[in-house]
Amino acid sequence: MNQKTKRLLGAAVLLIAAVVLALVYQSQRPTGQAGEKTLTIEVVNGEEQEEFTLETLQEFLGAALLENGLVEGEEGAYGLFITTVNGIRADEAKKQWWCLTRNGEMLDTGADSTPIADGERYELTLSVY
Repeated sequence: MNQKTKRLLGAAVLLIAAVVLALVYQSQRPTGQAGEKTLTIEVVNGEEQEEFTLETLQEFLGAALLENGLVEGEEGAYGLFITTVNGIRADEAKKQWWCLTRNGEMLDTGADSTPIADGERYELTLSVY
């Protein structure tokens, strides 16, 4: 086998691997529940706690939070980076950030990629790292 044939074969294998990985990702990625949903969002800032009820047709949490005006943020490489919740801005100088949890458990996804279902409960807690 000459050098040109080896390169073409290698490129073909890489292309096939990329297509297979893309198909696996598409089949495994989270999907949200269609239809109207009611969510409970608890905002925790130190000793202060406030609860909000959101009604939405959105399928992902980030879109629902933005749609209801509860959060503000910046689009980054990993989606929405929440900077402000209920008018309270995390202070980078104090190393503050908004921690997102569902029923007290850390999530493996960001707000933009967290699928939501009716009746779920989420917490946004002002944290320090």
